[in-house]
Amino acid sequence: QVQLVESGGKLVQAGGSLRLSCKPSRRPFAFSTLAMGWFRQAPGKEREFVAAINWNGRTTSYADSVKGRFTLSRDDAKNTVYLQLTSLKSEDAGLYYCAARQYEITQTAGTWTIWGQGTQVTVSS
Repeated sequence: QVQLVESGGKLVQAGGSLRLSCKPSRRPFAFSTLAMGWFRQAPGKEREFVAAINWNGRTTSYADSVKGRFTLSRDDAKNTVYLQLTSLKSEDAGLYYCAARQYEITQTAGTWTIWGQGTQVTVSS
């Protein structure tokens, strides 16, 4: 069964930047047919939508809280998606999960079918 593997999470100062990466644990049948998304979960809070990109890269969606600061991109040749985080705030801290589903994006976690284990982002003030 295909899973997703996230990387790039670390401790960063407020105002800083980092890049998260996500790729399947093995080559799937067709990575290029997958919409890819990121969700995050802070302690004591529900998992929330962060950003997503559809299968052909033509549609992206961002949570209002990260618009203008986070950028999601995909490289189908490398079967990888990247989430660039800039101007980080303390409220951006949490466990960031990568997710995948067929073709189009939604902001509802329950509609995504493939998940990773998460990568921790910690923001120090």
